[in-house]
Amino acid sequence: MATNDLLLDVAGLSVRHGRVPALSGIDLQLRQGEAIGLLGANGAGKTTLLNALSGFLPHEAGAVRLFGRAAGAGAPHRIARAGLLQVSQDRDLFGDLSVRDNLRLGCLARAKARYGRNLERVFGYFPRLQERMDQRASTMSGGEQQMLAIGRALMAEPRIILLDEPSAGLSPLFVQEIGAMMQALKREGDVALVLVEQNMRLAAQVVDRFYMLRAGQVVAQGPAAELERDYEHLAREYYL
Repeated sequence: MATNDLLLDVAGLSVRHGRVPALSGIDLQLRQGEAIGLLGANGAGKTTLLNALSGFLPHEAGAVRLFGRAAGAGAPHRIARAGLLQVSQDRDLFGDLSVRDNLRLGCLARAKARYGRNLERVFGYFPRLQERMDQRASTMSGGEQQMLAIGRALMAEPRIILLDEPSAGLSPLFVQEIGAMMQALKREGDVALVLVEQNMRLAAQVVDRFYMLRAGQVVAQGPAAELERDYEHLAREYYL
């Protein structure tokens, strides 16, 4: 791919939690229309990396270029307005607000004028949200809340979405629906994905490449085909 397809370029990124090293020397790249996976056991540094990319954690060392510009220690709201959005494990919904209002809030910063168009797009991925437009977010099931959190991010027309464990705690049916949505986004090519996921089989169906983290470092990387071919070996090597 051409250089101008490079949306995210991370070189030598290091982060500390107080005096404790959390990430050390992380290198990764993400290109237009691509999906990459961040894999590894709990505590490997995956969520820390997402939070650093989103601007919630400062960098001790290294460089991050976002959409061709140095991101530095940018404030989270500026990074989000530039087009990088994170869907956290907590989903961060406004529980007392309706589905409609949560989705409307998603488009305010970047795509207020295209609310209707983006709403139809979200309904295309998640038809059940249309059926629950007036329902309070706090009364929805975990799978529906995950759909709403992702839908709210899509309302902002992001160029990159960081997804932190989107299948965690969901029933197989919801996992299938979330997986289908991620595959559709990748096919369409308008949004690049960074996926943190414990379910390596799901990740293999979505990502183009993966980075395996252990103790805050990238210890392996490769194409998605390796996840399917060497699933058991990778699980034993990096998860046990």
